[in-house]
Amino acid sequence: MSDIIRRDPRAEWIARNRLHPLHAAMQPAQHSWMGPNGIVRKNLHGIGFIGPNGIKRIDRSGAQQGGAVKRSAAVEVQLPLHQVSAPAFYISVVPDMVGGRLSSHDRDLLGLAHQLAGNDGAVLAVVFGEHKESAFATAGVDRLLVLEGDEFSGYVPEQRVQGLRAVDNQFNPRHWLLPDSRSGGGELGRRFAAALGERPATRVWQVKDQECIGRAGAGLQDLARPLGRLILASAECAEPVSETRHEALPVELSTSVARSLSRIEDLGAVAVDPAAIPMAEAEFIFSGGNGVKDWALFHETAAALGATEGASRVAVDDGFMARDRQVGASGTWVTARVYVAVGISGAIQHLQGIGACDKVVAINLDAGCDMIKRADLSVIGESAEILQALIAAVAAYRNEAKRDAA
Repeated sequence: MSDIIRRDPRAEWIARNRLHPLHAAMQPAQHSWMGPNGIVRKNLHGIGFIGPNGIKRIDRSGAQQGGAVKRSAAVEVQLPLHQVSAPAFYISVVPDMVGGRLSSHDRDLLGLAHQLAGNDGAVLAVVFGEHKESAFATAGVDRLLVLEGDEFSGYVPEQRVQGLRAVDNQFNPRHWLLPDSRSGGGELGRRFAAALGERPATRVWQVKDQECIGRAGAGLQDLARPLGRLILASAECAEPVSETRHEALPVELSTSVARSLSRIEDLGAVAVDPAAIPMAEAEFIFSGGNGVKDWALFHETAAALGATEGASRVAVDDGFMARDRQVGASGTWVTARVYVAVGISGAIQHLQGIGACDKVVAINLDAGCDMIKRADLSVIGESAEILQALIAAVAAYRNEAKRDAA
């Protein structure tokens, strides 16, 4: 076992949120406090722990197990289980699953699905091919249907429509929800709507009072229409599920999916220069700030990782990066799946600009800066040494992959 204390961002968020049902359980016991006359008072009854024989023990060294939980230690949060044993109806969700994992857009969609499902319905997630996601339960999935097979791999929208039609015939969902995104959900949803003969509600950002409200007029107007069966929702259409965990029971199709005679040939992915990808569309951003002293090494690391380069406002103002590379409220708001911040302290404007990023990695000397607090993974140390080690690790990984391929 490692002695390194690892942060649990979810536990810390629950400890700060007084309205969360588990807030009280996350608060550490108060054993001492300052009285009104300046004298420190101690709660003698709160010190110690209950031993295996039921007798209370006091460990003044703090070395034994069972004492008070350290504030910085990770605390496992057990959310209440939401079960739907016999669903009255289904709400089907087809997430994009970019990179094999649920994106923030997918989680918003699952939150909207639970609003429509209520207490009687169940949320059915339909996933194509292999995935790497292990958090379907905490994302709000009641039933999970994975359509596996080579016929669903790659760019095959016609075959995926056939799979969705088979799901529709068996489960007859009350509503279909797909992300109105560029990652495939928008196109698949429109193709599926044409196959069903349904008129989809597109660019939906809110559902209330049996109405869908979507963006129209180049995003400057709202269009309200009756709640339809097929909804293509935008990001932040609803709050993601955060206060319950779900069963995510696997289900299967009772019949096989008919193969579609595809009129589209997938020639595979096309290599794209990361520098040519707009910041707002980049999936992997490697961003530098005032803490970067060797910019040549920074560019070399970004090229080795195949990442799109970004920068803080300080780095742009100092002339190290172009203005179109600036990330933040005063620059570009980014939605990358992975955002690496090198030598960025985390000004409020910068944190606003990366608020929609899925995973944030911070490399910094200051362990108490705001970027470290925001990050999902933090590396404390000199940036030059860490970047050199990162380049060496990437080179070793690629060399090993070449040997395995040979």
